[in-house]
Amino acid sequence: MTSLNIKGEIGMSRVGKKPIEILDGVEVKINGRMIAVKGPKGELEYKIPNTKISVDKNDKSIIVERKSESKNVRSLHGLVRSLIQNMILGVKEGYEKKLIIEGVGFRSQVKGKILELQLGFSHPINYNIPKDIEIKIGENKELIISGIDKAKVGEVAAEIREFYKPEPYKGKGIRYENERVRRKVGKAIA
Repeated sequence: MTSLNIKGEIGMSRVGKKPIEILDGVEVKINGRMIAVKGPKGELEYKIPNTKISVDKNDKSIIVERKSESKNVRSLHGLVRSLIQNMILGVKEGYEKKLIIEGVGFRSQVKGKILELQLGFSHPINYNIPKDIEIKIGENKELIISGIDKAKVGEVAAEIREFYKPEPYKGKGIRYENERVRRKVGKAIA
């Protein structure tokens, strides 16, 4: 089902039609369906998955357009624009996620490219930190995960959180910085 506006025309993606501003210090190269973005923090590449989506570059902005009204192309239009925007912001400023470790005796430390977690199990958990990702230990058992690729930063944070999800009775576990854990009342003694 296509969305029709008041005039009866097929609606266009609101996200997809916004131009992407190229930030100062960021260099964008478009070669066919490949887009390379280079900035002060590093460089990223992305290949557009569909030939019916085109990317044009002006002096200070990028415009993503679609050449078809099929459902698949319409759904990719906004996604491609958002991914390019995330690449530009990533190489300029970078992305960061914070995880908080809660629990008595729970701790973490970084040894080279390995994150060692003590989460109350009989053995420590060793997590290999992917390249392009940096993990720092903050105050109050806080893990700060940073990198230039937004999806990779989020994926690493989710993988680490998966080792010990926050439980609802005592609140122990690994949670995101602003995550609220709904607490349950334990069994009452009669």
